[in-house]
Amino acid sequence: MSVMEAVAKTKFAELTFEEKLDRLAEVAVKVGLGLKAGQELIMSAPIEALPLVRRITEHAYKAGALLVSTFYSDDPSVLARYEYGADASFDYAPKWLHDGIAEGFRSGAARLAIAGANPALLAKQDPAKVARANVAASKAGKPAMELITRHEINWTIVACATPEWAKLVFPGELEHIAVAKLWEAIFVASRIAVDDPVAEWKEHGARLKKRMDMLNAKRFSALHFKGPGTDLTVGLADDHLWAGGGTTAGNGVYCQPNIPTEECFTTPHKDRVNGTVRASKPLSHQGTLIENIAVRFEGGKIVEATATAGEDVLNRLISTDDGARRLGEVALVPHSSPIAQSGVLFWNTLFDENAASHIALGQAYSTCLIGGEKMDAAQLAALGANASLIHVDWMIGSGEMDVDGVAADGTAEPLMRRGEWV
Repeated sequence: MSVMEAVAKTKFAELTFEEKLDRLAEVAVKVGLGLKAGQELIMSAPIEALPLVRRITEHAYKAGALLVSTFYSDDPSVLARYEYGADASFDYAPKWLHDGIAEGFRSGAARLAIAGANPALLAKQDPAKVARANVAASKAGKPAMELITRHEINWTIVACATPEWAKLVFPGELEHIAVAKLWEAIFVASRIAVDDPVAEWKEHGARLKKRMDMLNAKRFSALHFKGPGTDLTVGLADDHLWAGGGTTAGNGVYCQPNIPTEECFTTPHKDRVNGTVRASKPLSHQGTLIENIAVRFEGGKIVEATATAGEDVLNRLISTDDGARRLGEVALVPHSSPIAQSGVLFWNTLFDENAASHIALGQAYSTCLIGGEKMDAAQLAALGANASLIHVDWMIGSGEMDVDGVAADGTAEPLMRRGEWV
């Protein structure tokens, strides 16, 4: 029996859609954000997410939010820029807006993002323009992003089913059926299809913490991934820390940054990654689908990269800056995770990264180093932490992947076999 079939036999299946949506909103505020009375909330969302935004806003105010401010995105308006915008538009981003958001975070605001944009929105657009626009946005958003990657604030991401995304996930279905199926998949993956979602998240967090504590106790110097098309050694940063599930942000608030989440992750050493690796799932990046990624690392740096679709976008991505060809994260996820077992390819990193072990190009999380949140850029780099304008996760794990932990003396210990913890 599949996960979806099992859920269909529970009390959750008897709830109305509005009741299910309310559950997701409650989990977003109470579990994802851990929102505190007196906090502001800055939210971003696709315009189709309005019903979910309204329910999250209600729960935020019930939790004592000072003010909820939401910024909406609209896919047709994004496409209009590529069709009619002046060439100079693609090297511009509203720094004033990003600076304002960063100032909001510094003043104590929490951040919530609702994912749901069409993953293939920009697939037919000029890759050069897409790359230029992404670089401009990354540069403008760097002050706010640094506060997020340092976990200075409490933040989370949840998802909303939208028509174009749903049609990509469930091709061949009528639009309304595809949307309904995607919503159910989101509800299950987000662990709200149970009697008490808040309690379920506490238990799930405890399980992830137990695994994280084991990895931190081992103090491996590297991980070795072996599978079809993959023979990769990922050296771990000096004084690295494993993280997983919830975290206490720099402002003292305990939050769950991703809903869903199934990973234990840490910081690789930017100069100690060697070998070949092949993606196990497609990567949706800024509206472009990149399929069958295969890369080769030498001395921490990608020296060769190919893809059967979106290769030009991939190569532009890793050319963003000096750190874009190096790793900022490595994460272990069992193949038995609910997302993997659902059999659904979401074409969305928030979900697909939690179906498989993965690596991320670009910026490292300073909180995955002992005392890293108090270090400057030079100190972080000395320990091996990568710096970049980007942070892009892509999936490499599968039911055929083996992972060993490698000690400082070179001895190896099995961590995963055929995608499962040993």
